[in-house]
Parts: sequence; structure tokens; C-alpha cells
Amino acid sequence: MKYEWRKHDKAVYIPKAVPTIVDVGEYPYFTLSGQGNPNSDAFAEAIGVLYSLSYAVKMLPKRQTPPEGYYEYTVFPLEGVWDLVDKNKAGAPLDKDNLMYTIMMRQPDFVTDALAAQVIEYVAAKKPHALLCDVRFARIVDELCLQMLHIGSFDSEPATFALMQRYCDDNGYVRTQRTHKEIYLTDARKTPPDKQKTTLRFSVERA
Repeated sequence: MKYEWRKHDKAVYIPKAVPTIVDVGEYPYFTLSGQGNPNSDAFAEAIGVLYSLSYAVKMLPKRQTPPEGYYEYTVFPLEGVWDLVDKNKAGAPLDKDNLMYTIMMRQPDFVTDALAAQVIEYVAAKKPHALLCDVRFARIVDELCLQMLHIGSFDSEPATFALMQRYCDDNGYVRTQRTHKEIYLTDARKTPPDKQKTTLRFSVERA
């Protein structure tokens, strides 16, 4: 049976449009870190590199013996962890050139460190890109988080974060990091801003 994250991991990836507590386990990822405006060509190129690697993993059986444990699956969505380069600007109107990010794409459990290195080498030979040298493969755990589905443009996210913070205040949770994660459930290139769906998430603990 094909593994589809929208069905099998719905609680992790697709919350309702209300704040929800979730305990997120450890998953393997290809990641790329950088800084600057997410509307830039450089950011788009970084996304393209991660997609190239993710589809190279998915297509492994078409060019070699499938790795041990391989199974059919749907490619996982793009995710991003966001922070500020200059933390002194926190609370000021958002300067997108001051953003710092780590974008990532989850990989299926059968991907090992050795297989990840092999895939990076393969993509570098077939579709060279300088950013491939900066790609990291890591197992990441988000642990206890508050998340909520945001419907609308990225610029309207502060209203959703305000609802999430109110939930924390009313239910005895405190935010443990100023960074937050976004999981992109729709393609911003093809979806009107008011129809975009993004899972917003940040780490919490009991007060």
C-alpha cells in the first residue's frame, strides 16, 4: 500500500484551523539553511534543490535495485523553520531581507546517511548546483508543539500566531523558542494567496 502523508500523518501535517497540541516524533530530512527574502530567486533555487533530491529518492527503483525497506510513497511537503538575522528587530514591521531560514523536506524512513550521501552525489552529477554542497541530512524531532492551519497569504500569518499565543495563555503552555515552523500544503506559485494553506507550528511546554 502506498504511504501517503496526507492520510497516514494527517494529525502531524494537516491540523484544523484551531490551535492544536501535537507531539511530533523524529523524521529524516534533507535541509538547506540560508537567509534573505523568501521571494528571491535564490530561495526558489534552494527549494528546487530539495525537490530534486526528494524525487531522486522516490525514483530510485527506476535506476537501481531498490534500497532495503523501500516502499511506495508520496513525496513529503516542503517545510521551513524561520528566525531573524537581527533579533533586535523583533516586534518591528517585518523586513523580509532580515529573515533566516532552514528549509527541509522529510524523507521516508528507509533513507540512511549512506543512501542520502549517494543521492546527493547522483543529483550533483545529473543536475549540478552549488547549493548541493550545503545540503545536510539529519534526523529532526519537533517534540511537543502547538500548531494550527493558516488559510491565506503569508503576510496574514500574524493573526493566526496571535490566536496560537492566546491558546497558550489560556491553557497553561509557554512557547519555548522564538523560531517557528511552516509546512506548505499548497504551491504558492499556483494557488491564489487567499487560498494558500500553511501549517504553522512552534515548540511549547507546560507552564
